[in-house]
Amino acid sequence: MLKLYQRLPVRQFSLLSSSRHQVLGTGKRCIQPVQVLVKRGKKDDSRLFTPVPIRPSPDDINVGAELTGGVLDKAEMLKVILKFSNRKEIKFLCLENGIDSNLQQQAFTSFRRYCLETDALPADLHVVLSDILQGAGHVDDIFPYFLRHVKQIFPHLECMDDLKKISDLRQPANWYPNARGINRTIIFHSGPTNSGKTYHAMERFLTAKSGVYCGPLKLLASEVFNKSNARGTPCDLVTGEERKFADPNGNPSKHVACTVEMTSINTPYEVAVIDEIQLLKDVGRGWAWTRALLGLMAEEIHVCGEPGTLDLLQNICSTTHESLEVRNYKRLTPLHIEDSALQSLDNVRPGDCIVCFSKNDIYSVSREIEARGREVAVIYGGLPPGTKLAQAAKFNDPDNSCKVLVATDAIGMGLNLSIRRVIFYSMIKPTVNQKGEKEMDTISVSQALQIAGRAGRYGMKWEEGYVTTFKPEDLSTLRNILSQTPDPLTQAGLHPTADMIELYAYHLPNATLSNLMEIFISLSTVDDSLYFMCNTEDFKFLAETIQHVPLPLRARYIFCCAPINRQMPFVCSMFLKYARRYSKNEPVTFDWLCNQCGWPFQLPRTIIDLVHLEAVFDVLDLYLWLSYRFPDLFPDEKLVRDIQKELDDIIQQGVFQITKLLKNSETAVSTNTPPDEDSFVMRQKKSKYYREQAPRGKLTERLLAQGLLTPSMLQELKAEWDQQEKGAPGHSDDDDFSGKKGRRKTRKPK
Repeated sequence: MLKLYQRLPVRQFSLLSSSRHQVLGTGKRCIQPVQVLVKRGKKDDSRLFTPVPIRPSPDDINVGAELTGGVLDKAEMLKVILKFSNRKEIKFLCLENGIDSNLQQQAFTSFRRYCLETDALPADLHVVLSDILQGAGHVDDIFPYFLRHVKQIFPHLECMDDLKKISDLRQPANWYPNARGINRTIIFHSGPTNSGKTYHAMERFLTAKSGVYCGPLKLLASEVFNKSNARGTPCDLVTGEERKFADPNGNPSKHVACTVEMTSINTPYEVAVIDEIQLLKDVGRGWAWTRALLGLMAEEIHVCGEPGTLDLLQNICSTTHESLEVRNYKRLTPLHIEDSALQSLDNVRPGDCIVCFSKNDIYSVSREIEARGREVAVIYGGLPPGTKLAQAAKFNDPDNSCKVLVATDAIGMGLNLSIRRVIFYSMIKPTVNQKGEKEMDTISVSQALQIAGRAGRYGMKWEEGYVTTFKPEDLSTLRNILSQTPDPLTQAGLHPTADMIELYAYHLPNATLSNLMEIFISLSTVDDSLYFMCNTEDFKFLAETIQHVPLPLRARYIFCCAPINRQMPFVCSMFLKYARRYSKNEPVTFDWLCNQCGWPFQLPRTIIDLVHLEAVFDVLDLYLWLSYRFPDLFPDEKLVRDIQKELDDIIQQGVFQITKLLKNSETAVSTNTPPDEDSFVMRQKKSKYYREQAPRGKLTERLLAQGLLTPSMLQELKAEWDQQEKGAPGHSDDDDFSGKKGRRKTRKPK
């Protein structure tokens, strides 16, 4: 049978090679061999597949040499293989078997190297090559063995149909059978900013027997958490980094406020609220809104957002066979476009908010305003939530001397601000397209309406809102943009799940996670009339960063989903260190983290110091994010949260004196790590912090549980502290002790 198969003409072999069972197949998993690679509108898919190296075993016995009576002449064999690889018929056969021109070049090179460098070739291949060298065979007879080799180095060729089925995303509604199994009513609260649409949805949420609020920001989820509990509706908070229970005993409430990525699609609710539904179109996070809309198990789903989302919602609801009820709202306060631009910061008035789209503009504008004797509040995306709230409170407080706000588009959602007039410092904003590329373009209609709409907020100080630009030449552009309605949304975002990537890894065990994601995106089939594939550049960047770190696939996937700004080198460096410690099964302890982050923290003296502290805050955020997914190896969540609050306070103080920081930056005065403070003093400060935690019982109980502190040692420490207190001289009001002798104040870190 072997000889007969070898002697088949090329045309007959092409028919056999497309049959279900390969006579000389390797026996690897394959449901249906690939005959032709189907291109799905994407170029050079095959370039994503890298050949798996095949290394011959030195222990192999050269059976072929024994059967043919000698070893092969390598020089002559090279001529035969080169002749084989140059034949048009062979290249045609390759195309029929899914081996395109990109793969062919790599395949021929790999096969040639394999034949020349292997001392003991497989017996069947050795016999065929020997026959050809002796004139008893044809070079085309090599093809079955070449094909076998190609399928070994490119395993995707044997399972391409499976891969395409896994990445078929044309029916995402079917991913959520629990949601499809109940009768859901979708209610769209449609209206512009400051129209009360979310208020009406939240009223239904508060009166329901159970409910979930899904918001775009931690600030919004926290606001709903606080208001719900204040209204007498017990509500829990769930974000990527934090869990809070309304019940002091930790029993879950029937109402939950969460960030949209943390939405549970396995918990039944009476009412669900999805805020800012227009973010379905977001190139980075849109998949989370799609998942919530399609997957929530709620009898009523209230979605709030821009009117331009209506058509897309109707089309999606038609795929789930659900009805859509629309409730329209109008803006509650008038918004006026002024006749003239600001032109000079001398014309700034109380209640003004100057919106900038870069940090440099934030710094320069705030400095120039303060040089004119006006106090400024500053808000931008990189600030911790507590600092944003503090700056907002400072600006909103009628008794505070601060009457001017300088901010980025971070004010577009999540903060209640008493703004009379919004001033666009520029109309050009950097954006990221679906390919992950940065672009500079005029602000979109949707963004302009969202930001301008913050002026004259209903229920606050100013009953009317105004909007203008800083530069006269931008005013006509602003008028034109605000006269338009946002383009209707046509697509919602999708993203491959961990289960899909695991299935890919099963079929392609030698591919890296980044490569798996690239292949998935390339082979994916999406209903372009409703959906698009979200940008995965951040995911792939993190995957490549930790590729050399040995991790299980599921853990690697979770690490790569971490919310990280890859433009911050310190955060990326700490991300890598976290992954390394996890791979070694070494707990990421509070003490280790303090050494890495330079705790205790100092007040920033320059803008560089402030930016570094913002990065440190993100590192602590990342720790908390990982602590909820890997609690055993990130065990000190409570201690880290304490020092994060301390850092938030320090950043607040830095932002309050931002002009001073700018002046110091010009003289390059920076003290992130003070040179005159040695490690002994740092350890003393840490010891003091530990000691101050002890009366609360958190650290003491942890050290006792870990065996690092014994009851007798604890008694000795208490006796030593009491002795120090008794021997200390008189204390002022600023000391750490209360008026009662021998009793220390319980003090939280600043």
